[in-house]
Amino acid sequence: MTERERLLRRIATLDFAIVELHLYLDTHPDAVDINDKLNEYEQKSAELRKMFEEKFGPLTPRNTEENNWEWVSNPWPWDNEEEGGA
Repeated sequence: MTERERLLRRIATLDFAIVELHLYLDTHPDAVDINDKLNEYEQKSAELRKMFEEKFGPLTPRNTEENNWEWVSNPWPWDNEEEGGA
């Protein structure tokens, strides 16, 4: 697994946990410890996204400052040579 794939997997894992914690807080709004964990995961996700974008380019079209089409220049999943692609 490449560094790019590892970062994407870590971001996806944190983002999944963030959604789940939001859902939990919908029914348990007074859970201070869960809210603290949510804030921790959101901060870590933002740090990993920033790290990813510095190394590999933007994750979404919203994260481009100069070239609005730069985000589509990253390799697509089917471009992965290890999987038998191009």
